[in-house]
Amino acid sequence: QVQLVESGGGLVQPGGSLRLSCVASGTITSVNYMGWFRQAPGKEHALVAAIDGENATNYAGSVKGRFTVSRDNARNAVYLQMNSLKREDTGVYYCHLHSSGGREYWGKGIVVTVSS
Repeated sequence: QVQLVESGGGLVQPGGSLRLSCVASGTITSVNYMGWFRQAPGKEHALVAAIDGENATNYAGSVKGRFTVSRDNARNAVYLQMNSLKREDTGVYYCHLHSSGGREYWGKGIVVTVSS
């Protein structure tokens, strides 16, 4: 059974930074891409950033230039460095893993609150 465990969320002031981490455990044949989704209050679940096995990245337009996604293939881990945080970045962040076999796995979510 594959589990994704997120860490690093919390409360931060506007303009601040946070780094989210996610480590996958269990039997994973091969990882296609990993990334982060966000559920903001009153909004739909949406992609924030993703990275594939060749380190090609994809970002939501609202976070480009502020967030950086990276991964450690040996650990099946993905990270999200969030800088210049804005109030609208508030939400629950979910780690996501898409395996080469087509399966998808999700973390339980971690709360990020940007507020003064």
